[in-house]
Parts: sequence; structure tokens; C-alpha cells
Amino acid sequence: MKDTFARLLPQRLRSGTVTIPVVRLQGAILAGGGALRPQLSLAATAGILEKAFSHSAPAVAIAVNSPGGSPVQARLIYRRIRDLATEKKKKVLVYVEDVAASGGYMIALAGDEIIADPSSIVGSIGVVSAGFGFHEMIRKIGVERRVHTAGRNKAILDPFQPERKEDVERLKALQLEIHEMFIGLVKERRGSKLADDPDLFTGAFWTGGRGLELGLVDGLGDMRSHLKSRFGEKTRLKLIGQPRGLFGRRLPLFAAGAQAADIAAAATDGILTALEEQALWRRFGL
Repeated sequence: MKDTFARLLPQRLRSGTVTIPVVRLQGAILAGGGALRPQLSLAATAGILEKAFSHSAPAVAIAVNSPGGSPVQARLIYRRIRDLATEKKKKVLVYVEDVAASGGYMIALAGDEIIADPSSIVGSIGVVSAGFGFHEMIRKIGVERRVHTAGRNKAILDPFQPERKEDVERLKALQLEIHEMFIGLVKERRGSKLADDPDLFTGAFWTGGRGLELGLVDGLGDMRSHLKSRFGEKTRLKLIGQPRGLFGRRLPLFAAGAQAADIAAAATDGILTALEEQALWRRFGL
């Protein structure tokens, strides 16, 4: 009779069952959010993080699969996870899938433990800026670029004007400042676990196996196996999705009154975002 009653209870209420909320952070880290192609940013993740940490569980599991992107958004996501972990008094367990590199690794640092697959890619602790110069092209096709500014640095690094040495030096100074912040965060979170390796903060990246030797991760494995070994064989994983609307439905892609121009702009933005995201993934051969 007792066994029959236990089977009628929801799984989360059965004796010995632990339910761990799971959040998936997937994709390039880009500011804002498009209607056609959602981006990994604080605005896009805040709701599911709040929901995950509201569960009565001893820990929150976070799957990270990101090649990086905006350092600002990466740090904001990292900070929100750590703030919620402190507020709710929960452990954060991060599981690296294909890649947690650059800003993706910065987010992974929010974990009290980081577990990677032996073939995962981790690291890339550096800062990069990339673009194109079109000034020779527009000269050849007979286009004159006219720029008028108030402030001599307002048009810095304009891709339609020749690159200036002082502009590049200013950019590199900004990059160094962000890089130092990133290095400080890695040292703060990983501490004495880090190996003494001269390539650690050069922007290089490694497999999960080598990352374990370097102290960038704490172990090798997969989420389900690791959580079951940690909390018992009856451990249940609950994927946390995006918050739903008033009637239990996710908001539609476009509001009913959306204009054709809005839809076209969103489509163009989605294409550009997709190209930017593909460029980030391909840095790691993915």
C-alpha cells in the first residue's frame, strides 16, 4: 500500500528524489535581442535564471555552449548568476558542451564547479576586435565619404576612412583594460587551481582534458551522470524554459500591429546577427 501511494505522488515529492533545475545558455553573446534570432544577453537570460534559482533545490545546473561575444553582456550574466547564488544560498554547477570560450568561459566562471566533456573547447581568455576597411573600395568606384563631427575622436575607426595609428593605439588600450579585468576574474574564481602556464592568458584555447590540467575546469563528464553521482540515482533534471505569457503561451514573434518595415528591419538584423554569430563559432572550428 505504501509503495502504491508513493507512485501516485509527483516525482519531486517522492522520498529520496532530488530535482535539479537546468538552464541552457546557448549561442553567441550579443547585446540586445532580435525578434527573429534571440541573442544570449542579460535581457534574454534574466527571466530563466530567476526562475531556476527560485526552485527549492540544493543547486542549479547551467549548461554553457558559447563561443563568446560581448564582454559586457558576459560579465552581466556572470554577475547575475553569482548574485542569485548568494541570495538563494545555492551551489552553481556549470557543464560545458561544445565550447565555453572567451565570454562563454567568463559565464562558466560563475560555477562553483565547472565540468567539461574531454572534447569541449575552453579558454580563449583574451579580447578581440575585428572589422573591415572600405576606403580603397569606395575610392575606386568614385564614392566620396563625407564625415562632419564635433569632437576630433568622434569618427574613430570609421571603416570608410584610412586607419589611423592613434585610433588603433586607443583601441588596444581599451582591449588591455578589458583583458586585465578578465584575467582578474579568472584568478579570483579559479585561484590556486590554475596551473603556471605562460599561455594561459594569451587567448589560446584547449580541449576539456587539457583544461582540467590547466585548472580551467574541475572535472570531466556530462551533466546527467555528474548530478546523479552527486545527489543520488533518483536525481531528476528539470529544464527551465523561457517565462510564458498571461495565458501560458510564449509571446508571438511579432505583435499583431507590426508594420512591414518593422518585419523587414528585424529580418535584416537577424541575417547580420547570424553572420556575426557564425564568425564567432568558426574561430573554434565549429
